[in-house]
Amino acid sequence: MGDSWDIFMAISKSVTLGLVLNVFLTFFSRFFSFPRPVFIITWVTQILFLSGWRIIAARVFKIKWPTQRVLIVGKGEAANEIIQEFKNRAAWGYEIVGVICNDKQSLGTSVDCDGTRVIGTLDDLVPVIHAQNVDRVVVASPAAHRETLEELARSAAKNVRLEVIPDFYEIYIGKVDHTMLSDIPLVELTRGPVASWIYLVKRILDVIIALAVLVITAPFMIIAAIAIKVTSPGPIIFKQKRVGQFERPFYIFKFRTMVADAELQTGPILASEGDGRITPVGRVLRKSRIDELPQLINVLAGEMSFVGPRPERPFFVKKFKGEIPGYVERFKVKPGVTGLAQISGGYATNARNKLKYDLIYIYHQSVFLDVQIALKTIKVLLTGRGAR
Repeated sequence: MGDSWDIFMAISKSVTLGLVLNVFLTFFSRFFSFPRPVFIITWVTQILFLSGWRIIAARVFKIKWPTQRVLIVGKGEAANEIIQEFKNRAAWGYEIVGVICNDKQSLGTSVDCDGTRVIGTLDDLVPVIHAQNVDRVVVASPAAHRETLEELARSAAKNVRLEVIPDFYEIYIGKVDHTMLSDIPLVELTRGPVASWIYLVKRILDVIIALAVLVITAPFMIIAAIAIKVTSPGPIIFKQKRVGQFERPFYIFKFRTMVADAELQTGPILASEGDGRITPVGRVLRKSRIDELPQLINVLAGEMSFVGPRPERPFFVKKFKGEIPGYVERFKVKPGVTGLAQISGGYATNARNKLKYDLIYIYHQSVFLDVQIALKTIKVLLTGRGAR
């Protein structure tokens, strides 16, 4: 009965909203006019037919919803309530795999009369997620929010949906996107970055701007190429493997600014201010960002965007993923020629702080923000501040 009622209520809400919009548009329209009974008959008919065939189809064909395995973090009244709500919706594919809590003494004990058991502590969170093929984690204990997030951020469990039952703190700190399970609010923390249309707009702008900039900067690129060839032995273009969107590797192109085979003796190390491996011409190219211009090829190839987190090398990606919670989040979007971290910090800004800027950008993307970053990048080019 619960499933049928949920279907009926969901369709009723949608049809009612549509009716209100129709009435509003009709009221202000000179071309359409309907008697009031038409609206009432349409409203009732739509609800009955749309919900009726879905309920009948679900019962006759015994439609089975895709299984969604749910792990609960925390114990207590809130945890028991959310467990019961999921169990009431078992026919919709929800399956509680167990409970995670910090109390080691509770391991193996039951948290409700239906036998849902404590299967681990927060230290076991990631192994349990992998072992139990968990799709969704719901945090019922406010004290466990941060630890759960950090554990998930460190792991490769990228497709796990993480939600919390918010306390007053989560509500006070700002705008939250929420869903409902019965009358229990759930705040999703592992949401997708932005609407898909923004990526389409960015791609169109990337291609148009890349072609225009290639034409405008061609003379500077020719001068840079000649200067590199004349002053330093080695190739003009420097090609290096980087990690892109969804952790796909690609080769980035830049004008060479260091001596040839700069890391032959040292291995992979990050460049720093006053780095002795940088050539005199290379220092000028870095200061003016001209060394980045060959990346326009990467932009046209769809491997990069103009604005986004800077792509890092596989060696450092592996290192930072193990050291910095949430580092894998930056691979949700294409890397960029410039980004919020590049215009906001100094040359020696550490990877942890750069990630904070990257995450701010990833979850607040907009065309307007991209324009702001592009304009500030031009300011950096003119002043030399923050150039990398």
